[in-house]
Amino acid sequence: MEAEPPLYPVAGSVGPQGDEDRLGAADGCEAPLDELVGAYPNYNEEEEERRYYRRKRLGVLKNVLAASAGGMLTYGVYLGLLQMQLILHYDETYREVKYGNMGLPDIDSKMLMGINVTPIAALLYTPVLIRFFGTKWMMFLAVGIYALFVSTNYWERYYTLVPSAVALGMAIVPLWASMGNYITRMSQKYYEYSHYKEQDEQGPQQRPPRGSHAPYLLVFQAIFYSFFHLSFACAQLPMVYFLNYYLYDLNHTLYNVQSCGTNSHGILNGFNKTVLRTLPRSRNLIVVESVLMAVAFLAMLLVLGLCGAAYRPTEEIDLRSVGWGNIFQLPFKYVRDFRLRHLVPFFIYSGFEVLFACTGLALGYGVCSIGLERLAYLLVAYSLGASAASVLGLLGLWLPRSVPLVTGAGLHLLLTLGLFFWAPAPRALKHSWVLYVAAALWGVGSAFNKTGLSTLLGILYEDKERQDFIFTIYHWWQAVAIFMVYLGASLPMKAKLAVLLVTLVAAAASYLWMERKLRRGMAPRQPRIPRPQHKVRGYRYLEEDNSDESDAEGARGGRDCAEEEAAGPGPEPAALCRRPCPYEQALGGDGPEEH
Repeated sequence: MEAEPPLYPVAGSVGPQGDEDRLGAADGCEAPLDELVGAYPNYNEEEEERRYYRRKRLGVLKNVLAASAGGMLTYGVYLGLLQMQLILHYDETYREVKYGNMGLPDIDSKMLMGINVTPIAALLYTPVLIRFFGTKWMMFLAVGIYALFVSTNYWERYYTLVPSAVALGMAIVPLWASMGNYITRMSQKYYEYSHYKEQDEQGPQQRPPRGSHAPYLLVFQAIFYSFFHLSFACAQLPMVYFLNYYLYDLNHTLYNVQSCGTNSHGILNGFNKTVLRTLPRSRNLIVVESVLMAVAFLAMLLVLGLCGAAYRPTEEIDLRSVGWGNIFQLPFKYVRDFRLRHLVPFFIYSGFEVLFACTGLALGYGVCSIGLERLAYLLVAYSLGASAASVLGLLGLWLPRSVPLVTGAGLHLLLTLGLFFWAPAPRALKHSWVLYVAAALWGVGSAFNKTGLSTLLGILYEDKERQDFIFTIYHWWQAVAIFMVYLGASLPMKAKLAVLLVTLVAAAASYLWMERKLRRGMAPRQPRIPRPQHKVRGYRYLEEDNSDESDAEGARGGRDCAEEEAAGPGPEPAALCRRPCPYEQALGGDGPEEH
């Protein structure tokens, strides 16, 4: 009896006519199994790897642009709202008609106190928050607090404005510390994805050469600060397109102002108490605040949706596992590092100069001379100059790293000396071009200062375990400087310029002294980072209570394979012996340390 043919053809079998089957096998030959289950015949592993890492690099660029745009929108909304709010609340008629005897000046003073005083305590909690939430989620949380501050202006009361200002003050240092850490980490990841072949040759546990990520860091910091400095221009949009239509001209607002510039005292002594010709309608104010709220919400979405993680999950677990007590103490232990001690004057000056641009130069020289209606254009000139100079910071790829900082300091030194001897006349527009040029040049110096400092810190402290501490210290000293400017707001302009000048000279001299020490080969003394306090097995991070181990493993107590081999064969199979985990192998150990 003849056997029935199979319903489906068998791979590699010959058909009934003896010709080739549909797999292409010749008569009497069987098609190899690889044609069915093997790799694609035209697969090029090297090409696919190149495409994979190109996508990774594009992802890093997307992260940098999203973080930069998010920071620009966040700070632009914050500055624009605060500026518009303070101008409206300054007007005597606006306060009496809109809010009666609610005491808006007292509320504004407490709000400014909350924004400027609260960051003084940021050194105590910023590293803990960054390690707890992670770098990306700390950025998102801080941007959300800025959006909360914007939302409270829908209902301006003491119990809405002051608590939101305190919360915003608490978020200032964590936001900018996590931003600096994030940009530095992106430059390191871009280097890894660009030199993946070298990483494969060196091994996954081998660190790249020191300073290898510096060119990428300089480029990313230039991108970030070119976006960030545009926030000062974005902040003037409510002023240009809304508030300027309601302002009196300079002949009314500056009628009682007697002296400007270096001869002035405090902030705009003699400035008229009424600056609004007509009061803006509440409906128009709500529309402007709604637009600002929408932009703040867009910044949150940019950080949430487009910014990737700064660390791998296992790296974040390692960063948290050094112990919360150690995380709290480590920022204070960096006092022993002479590099940070020498850079502290520059940190302080960095806070002084940005506040002087917004208050001393813009108000004491600009508004006092050419009127409140031109304040927005002065700050736009500062913003555009700073943004363009941030792009010019790319020249640092071919110049020594000290050149941007020294150039910015020298430019500010010349401007400060010029402002020290210049007192423009009130209500005089003939020298307005000098003010615009001075604002733009001050922005150039600010850009060299900010870009140079952030790049320098990323180069000096490239260990990922230290970056959040370093940027926390940097921005905390900036916050301390801003608090000092807030306390000295009523000082004469000559005293402010003298303090600025002394701080600038001390910062430049201290920085050059630090570079000289490094050229002489003096080794810095850094605090030791404790090793993570957890056990690792493969990709799992297990605590002392291992819920995955079997009864046999638990009874054996996790002995090493070397001990078992030395003891000879036993009643239990050798497969259950304790092997060193990858983390222990990377550290050169044979097993878990005793805690």
